[in-house]
Amino acid sequence: MTLGSDQLNSGAEPAKEPLHIKKPEWLKTPIPTGETFFNIKRDLRERKLYTVCEEAKCPNISGCWSTNTATFMVLGDTCTRGCRFCNVKTGDPQGWLDEGEPNQVAESAALMKLKYVVITMVDRDDLPDGGASHVARVIQRVRELNPGIIVELLAGDFKGSDEALKVVLAAKPEVYAHNVETIERLSPRVRDARAQYRQSLSSLKKVKQFANYDVFTKSAIMLGLGEDEDEVKVALKDLREVGVEFVTLGQYMRPSNKHLSIKRFAHPEEFKRLEVFAQSIGFLSVASAPLVRSSYKANEFYQKAIEAKRRSPSDGIG
Repeated sequence: MTLGSDQLNSGAEPAKEPLHIKKPEWLKTPIPTGETFFNIKRDLRERKLYTVCEEAKCPNISGCWSTNTATFMVLGDTCTRGCRFCNVKTGDPQGWLDEGEPNQVAESAALMKLKYVVITMVDRDDLPDGGASHVARVIQRVRELNPGIIVELLAGDFKGSDEALKVVLAAKPEVYAHNVETIERLSPRVRDARAQYRQSLSSLKKVKQFANYDVFTKSAIMLGLGEDEDEVKVALKDLREVGVEFVTLGQYMRPSNKHLSIKRFAHPEEFKRLEVFAQSIGFLSVASAPLVRSSYKANEFYQKAIEAKRRSPSDGIG
């Protein structure tokens, strides 16, 4: 399944290591603060609305909300896949859809006065189009109630369906994100068997082929699952070869003893080296640090890329 790397799933390998491994100092986070954060949280609770930012206990929540950015998950709370890092519920929704969801997400974005919204999704292999048409309706309704808002879609792979991809691209999200999550060698162990590394790369490549407008593509990689630094560099090169412009790298954090164990805590210096490398091979925007998650500084990524394109319009993007 392709959600933010901070949203972690069920049904995985039994733990052989203790669940509570002592975190290094660089992974300790402050409690969210700020008037904007608390005002938004109060307003959402009054309307019984929730964001992925809260549900996933994202360490960057107050920073994103203070810049009018937030993430919403659509297509329900049950994923048809069982990736071994993810804490989203796995099951068979049997075709269920909340027809009111597009309006609810749009109203939530308006309530929060969002300038930038990230819409992510569970994989819905039980639906003929993987949920593509529903996702497109969400994007369209968000735009109707929030003129000028920038939309980033963090999508699944839709089982590699070209038609489903074309449906969501018709809604014209400014950023199309799909996470490879890990290096190719570890992908079969980390992700559901239906979420294949090469299929993910193919989906990202096809975005550029099918879109009839300028769209940025984005992906994310988690560290700490057993990869080495050189393997991460290969994955970064793979992403650039299919035209991906934005990338985030962060530390994998184990959600329960049913999930994949943390093999190591990557040091901040390694994240910095990978950031420099990613920039050197042409990524327009890179966020690489232990606490970085898929939607980290999403609006800043977008604005930085727009400025880069404005400075060098003849170079093109991707």
